[in-house]
Amino acid sequence: MTRSDRLLRLVSLLCLAAVGFALISQHAFGMKPCAWCVLQRLILLAIAAVCGLAGMGWGPAIVRRGGAVAAAILAGCGIAAAWYQYSVAAQLFSCAQTFADRFITASGLDAALPWLFGIYASCNDARVSLLGVEYALWGLALFVVCAALTLATLWMSPDADQSPAD
Repeated sequence: MTRSDRLLRLVSLLCLAAVGFALISQHAFGMKPCAWCVLQRLILLAIAAVCGLAGMGWGPAIVRRGGAVAAAILAGCGIAAAWYQYSVAAQLFSCAQTFADRFITASGLDAALPWLFGIYASCNDARVSLLGVEYALWGLALFVVCAALTLATLWMSPDADQSPAD
């Protein structure tokens, strides 16, 4: 297994842990998600899937690199969503008919998996802090970390990519 594989698997694990934390916050502590929260969950799951598949260790290095590029683009989308949620949507009384609401509703995910993708709060009502920092900013930080780690796999030289045990 290469260092790139390990980094991609780490990103996948971080994303799955974040979604798990969000679900615990929602179902155990009653923190209802808004449309932008749910969109970020979807992006996190997409990053986890891409990084998990790319970090499996099969195929040529181009598979890892392609997965890293795709995950970095998705992380960029997550950064934009989290920033929009924090700076714009959280100030609105309703996020109905915003991009996130229309996208999640049109995808049918909210109806198919309401425990995961159900939209139960407005963006203003969903403003919750953890350790004095809003959830949207925690999400933003996680997306930045994901982008940095996936981009780091692109700068690893193929020779240095092999771990000593390989």
